[in-house]
Amino acid sequence: MRQRLEYAIAWLMIKTIGLLPRFLARTAAIALGWTVYVLHLRLRRVGMRNLALALPGTSRHERARILRGVFTSLGRQLAELCLFPKYTKENVSRVVVYDGFENFERALARGKGVLFLTAHLGAWELSAFSHSLQGHPLKIVMRPLDNIYLDRLLRQYRTMHGNETVDKDDFVRGLLSAMKNGETVGILMDTNMTPPQGVFVDFFGIPACTASGLARIALRTDASVVPGFTVWDPVLRKYRLRFDPAVTLIRTGNDDADAVTNTGLFTKIIEDYVRRYPDQWLWVHRRWKTRPEGQPPLY
Repeated sequence: MRQRLEYAIAWLMIKTIGLLPRFLARTAAIALGWTVYVLHLRLRRVGMRNLALALPGTSRHERARILRGVFTSLGRQLAELCLFPKYTKENVSRVVVYDGFENFERALARGKGVLFLTAHLGAWELSAFSHSLQGHPLKIVMRPLDNIYLDRLLRQYRTMHGNETVDKDDFVRGLLSAMKNGETVGILMDTNMTPPQGVFVDFFGIPACTASGLARIALRTDASVVPGFTVWDPVLRKYRLRFDPAVTLIRTGNDDADAVTNTGLFTKIIEDYVRRYPDQWLWVHRRWKTRPEGQPPLY
């Protein structure tokens, strides 16, 4: 009953925002984001703690400003998600434009598959959606939502134009198959993990337990790892879907050590983007929850 009630509320909100013109949809969703910021004390505490850990040189006032920006960014992305049914190949360029598309083309032409290295930055939901609208569907690695009805609805929105989802429980087999077929897979690898799926690498100078699966698959299949992030550009008043050149993997012949080294390399790329767009990253996630043995908790 609780799941059905949650679903009903979320469905009504998504459909209502989706009926509004884009400016009003954004205004309403950002207002909702600010409301969550004001009312959700635990998220504010986690966000401020993370910012203090990662950016110790910033003042409390600056950290609060960044955190408010995060909820603005989340609200803006919520509006875009609600508006997915309205977007077409002809009008999506009003919302998001490519930057560095040639880097994706070059990687895809190798025929060994493409692994998008991405994070909960900017409008990550819009990344795969807009890319599929342009005729480049991909597979998305995702953890099922606890609410089965909301999970079904979100999958429906994510897969409107040919995208497919890969459950984290079927991560390895799904990715190996996709790379064998020369397909593209998007992976968000900036969330806290636990061993043995995660390895400790530095993120803002702090050991963070990080998924090593992307590195292991890339080393095994020789797939191209292309950093891809969709960030809000306040000058353009649009999102830019940025593809960087494929990452050159480090190979020493020691697969386990190379997996850790390359995971650290990928994490540094994400960190660089977060430093450039700090108010667009998900600071409210307990990124450093898992600690190396013997270290005290940070939250």
